[in-house]
Amino acid sequence: MLLDLAAVFLPLLGALVVGLFGRSLGDRASQLVTCAGVLAAAVASVLIFHDVALSGGDTHAWVLANWITSGDFKVNWGLKIDTLTAVMLVVVNGVSAMVHIYSIGYMSHDKGVPRFMAYLSLFTFFMLMLVTSDNLLQMFFGWEGVGLSSYLLINFWYEKASANSASIKAFLVNRVGDFGFMLGIFGCYLAFGSVQFDVMFQKAPDLMQSSFSFLGASVPTLTTLCLLLFVGAMGKSAQLGLHTWLPDAMEGPTPVSALIHAATMVTAGVFMVARLSPVFEFAPDALAVVAVVGALTAIVAASIGLTQFDIKRVIAYSTMSQLGYMFFALGMSAYPAAVFHLMTHAFFKSLLFLGAGSVIHALSGEQDMRKMGGIWRKIPFTYAYMWIGSLALAGIGIPGVMGMAGFYSKDIILESAFAAGMTHHQAFGVTAYVLGLIAAFMTAFYSWRLLLLTFHGTFRGDHHTLEHAHEAPWSMLGPLVPLALGAILAGKFGYDLFVGEAMAEFWRDSILTLSYFPPRETHLGVGTTIQFAHHVSDWVGLLPLVVALAGIFMAYVFYVWAPSLPGKCARGLGALYRLVFNKYYFDELYNAVFVRTAQRVGKALWTTGDDAIIDGYGPNGVAALAVRLSQRASALETGYVYHYAFAMVIGLAGFVTWFWFWA
Repeated sequence: MLLDLAAVFLPLLGALVVGLFGRSLGDRASQLVTCAGVLAAAVASVLIFHDVALSGGDTHAWVLANWITSGDFKVNWGLKIDTLTAVMLVVVNGVSAMVHIYSIGYMSHDKGVPRFMAYLSLFTFFMLMLVTSDNLLQMFFGWEGVGLSSYLLINFWYEKASANSASIKAFLVNRVGDFGFMLGIFGCYLAFGSVQFDVMFQKAPDLMQSSFSFLGASVPTLTTLCLLLFVGAMGKSAQLGLHTWLPDAMEGPTPVSALIHAATMVTAGVFMVARLSPVFEFAPDALAVVAVVGALTAIVAASIGLTQFDIKRVIAYSTMSQLGYMFFALGMSAYPAAVFHLMTHAFFKSLLFLGAGSVIHALSGEQDMRKMGGIWRKIPFTYAYMWIGSLALAGIGIPGVMGMAGFYSKDIILESAFAAGMTHHQAFGVTAYVLGLIAAFMTAFYSWRLLLLTFHGTFRGDHHTLEHAHEAPWSMLGPLVPLALGAILAGKFGYDLFVGEAMAEFWRDSILTLSYFPPRETHLGVGTTIQFAHHVSDWVGLLPLVVALAGIFMAYVFYVWAPSLPGKCARGLGALYRLVFNKYYFDELYNAVFVRTAQRVGKALWTTGDDAIIDGYGPNGVAALAVRLSQRASALETGYVYHYAFAMVIGLAGFVTWFWFWA
């Protein structure tokens, strides 16, 4: 139990100490406290992973305290430790530890170091709360805590108006998704009588045919609940429609980008669907929606990444695209494949973000790739790291020999999609496979576009900046070493455990795998999606590598051998290029439909409702009436005695008349 508590609560302890006493401690001590806490948590996470996942130790749930008791509704505060949790603990604490150490160098000249380090550790704690929860309510606590912490981190440089706008946008867009998540939680309590995962999983098969009446229509219960929960996942994991906050989140410091977009916040939605896989599996229509949204997100985000010039935004859209891969794996019931890609993606994407931070550090804050070029000799270590991350992202490897992490995890997703198309989901699985191939081509293209524009060719920026370009300190380069090793080795050594022959024994009951539900009868025999993925034709697994190599080749054609081609293509494509470059005008559409409408409604309620009606007839109206009456009364105070005498005579006449008629 001590290891579990250490893995979860040491980051919180560091956040509290530095958050409360950071000014007294100073920068260096604040960095030491938070880094030590997260590093110790990472070590504890590795030990937990070895015990629970690798050595076959018992999964367990600790009840720390009773949280809520209201009638029959009872929720405990506890920790659920199983294989899925152990994987997430290693990923979250491992990447967070590297980001904390990296921040020592990256934020060394910032005036708010203690505050930044406290925010990082607090963010880490809330993510740990999310992944160790054994019920929906505790998960929602971590879910909202991550949203709060992301707001604080994105808006860390609060003097910048763009950072203010980006943090508010992230907060509001996520609230849209969170509203769906809340409705899903309420619905789960009504349907299952509990928000505890084990109770929900036991009762899910009995509700497969259940429905309820809504506006006169019969609505399937599990499908509705899963779709509501998925809306929450769409917000946190930036799926198409609720994705607009993700690129703007780049306004935060680069370590924030690595932490939010690699292993933590954006993977929360993937984790949630994987955790609830025993419920989602009995809602096939909801799974189909998950797969469609994921496949569309993968290809739309990849296409936008082709046209962007901000180095961090390119990587951000890459994250959105890779999350799409994870979701369409979930939609195909290939839950282990989705979590496998989540794990490998955490290594190479955090490596790319932190490598981009080193580039920005070397060029005195420059992020526009059009103002870079030819700097690989100035920062050779960063250049090597970016190559490793890009190879892993593109999924490059030698079949049957060795490959980068993405080579294994991305391919099993595509193979699962093809297998699902041939067995369970018919043509849609093949469609998802084709969309995934197109996204893989674009991923390789924009990855090498980034490398070539940033490191090769001639320098296109301010040459004074080039003269002072320098490699990052080892406090920044050192943490990239374990991330690079993960980007190289995680796929090779994790393949058999996560999605191979040892999968059922590895995952056990933590997510839906071969041992958890009856295999399906298909025309190819009896099996599950991932089982069939291992038996597809060789060309199905080889084609993603071919299209990735083709994408790299095309990038060299466009940016090395014929550098005039990108401009010609942009002009030739015209409106289509502008559509993609402007991110399909999602922001403009939302501004027109929601933001400006809300502003107009707000202004109308302010001017007509509040100002004219409430204030007009309320306090302002009463005050104005009192003023008018006092002005009329003051008009009677003339100062002439005969006016007062005349008023007295009139008053006396009035009294006499009243008594005459009524007394």
